[in-house]
Amino acid sequence: MKTWRVIFGLARADFLERVRRYSFFLTMMFALGLGYGAATGKISVNMQGYRGVYTSAWIGSLVALITTCFVTLVGFYIIKSSVDLDRQTGVGQILAATPMSKASYALGKFLSNFGVLSAMVAVLGICALGMQIFAREDRHIDAMALLAPFVLVALPAMALTAAIAVLFEMLPILRGGAGNVIWFFVWVFGGLALSDLSGKAWLDPMGFGVVSHSMMDAARKVIPDYKNGFALDISPDHVQLLQSLRWHGVDWTAQSVGLRMAWFAFAIVLALLAAVFFDRFDGSRRLNFSLRRVRTAKCAGAEEASGSAAAFSGAIISGAMAASAAIGSVGDRQLHLSALPVAGRNVGIFGAFGRVFEAELRLALQGQRWWWYAVAAGLLIAEFFSPLEAARGPLLGIAWIWPVLIWSAMGARETRFATRGLLFSSSGILARQLPACFLAGVAVAVIAGAGVGVRLLVVGHDAEFAAWAAGALFLPALAISLGVTSGSGKAFEALLTAMCYIGPLNHTPGLDYTGSANGAATLRYAGIYLAMSAALLLIAFLARARQLRHN
Repeated sequence: MKTWRVIFGLARADFLERVRRYSFFLTMMFALGLGYGAATGKISVNMQGYRGVYTSAWIGSLVALITTCFVTLVGFYIIKSSVDLDRQTGVGQILAATPMSKASYALGKFLSNFGVLSAMVAVLGICALGMQIFAREDRHIDAMALLAPFVLVALPAMALTAAIAVLFEMLPILRGGAGNVIWFFVWVFGGLALSDLSGKAWLDPMGFGVVSHSMMDAARKVIPDYKNGFALDISPDHVQLLQSLRWHGVDWTAQSVGLRMAWFAFAIVLALLAAVFFDRFDGSRRLNFSLRRVRTAKCAGAEEASGSAAAFSGAIISGAMAASAAIGSVGDRQLHLSALPVAGRNVGIFGAFGRVFEAELRLALQGQRWWWYAVAAGLLIAEFFSPLEAARGPLLGIAWIWPVLIWSAMGARETRFATRGLLFSSSGILARQLPACFLAGVAVAVIAGAGVGVRLLVVGHDAEFAAWAAGALFLPALAISLGVTSGSGKAFEALLTAMCYIGPLNHTPGLDYTGSANGAATLRYAGIYLAMSAALLLIAFLARARQLRHN
């Protein structure tokens, strides 16, 4: 019993600490945005061009599927920070000195993660009730049919996401930015496509199968020539209300309920598995992979260079203090110090800016392994030789998500490595460093998508090229704005993965930053993305200026 009190006490304290953060408020706003999208028809279930009457069962299942789909994707990035925060603040070392077991700590973090995600589910459940009242297509409210999808579909998916977040934080390779990227592929193939890829209906962690099969059974009875079409569309066009399609919910049998509850049990098993890899905040007990040893050697060299630089700076400061003391000791006598010559010094703002840009670009690309460049080169070659429509759509979207870890460090690197004092004491931060960092990010975007850009120029597709250029500017602008304001790259990593899935991969107009899904409105959306890029850069500059004043 004492163990469970420790687990629930840790989970409660961690949850209360999280709900006080500004990020939790943004999380709730995201949940309300999803509810608004469902209520206004921006997100809808498309049954071969039709949708059913908004009964309690239909609305509850629709909002539950939206919750399962988007909250598991974005929510993972929101909750995957608790263990890392304990490392940074030193709380982890305090907890490690207590008798708390590794399993208790992992289960406590799992329950805390689940509590945060469940709060979003609760908000969307309330939105579903308001949606039925607002829609007025069926005035009879069936509380059981409305809430059952949230309990049996959404909550098991949230539990699984909470456990995977704990597991990722316990594994050295996955606790950083690489894990954030890998999660996107785990979510797509393991969460959404696992049942279809395996051919086994019970491998359905998100619950899409049980809901879609029941809806399709009802659609076959009323839609002529129905061919099992089922899609969760964003901004659906030509989706018509079919009055005869009145679906009253999934027939929840003991077997189907048991399968959904089994995902809860699997989530607990994953959380306990994560405890096996937990180092209990002892760095000496981490797995020493050869890759880590190589990086450790590089870090040691960097620390040695940093120590030399610090010693050199200390000598300069000591000399300056000695000179100041000498001036004070000679009374009115004026002493003149000669400037030290700097070999090859290049005067002028453009020469200095060029050096800063080169340094930012090298810093952005530093540490990337050979296979990273091999994949980037493969994507670039595919852009040149694949069909243009495919190249400027999903292929460009993937090519622009590949450098996500490069962009996510923009504006946040100095906070992550505690170098803000050193950086902010330098000259021309706003005029040189921040623009150079942004342009280095643009250079990466241009190189990664050069195949599409060159082909659009050659064939004379001016509007499509403008959309491509707007995307190449927008992504670094978004990255540096979120990096400066949040001090972390996690927000950008989460947002870009969600935008890539919704936009380029699902051809959603307006949200496709490559411009391939915007049709006749391509040029108009290109202008919107350019305007947003300018606004994001302005936010980054204002935030950095404020940081400089208060540093």
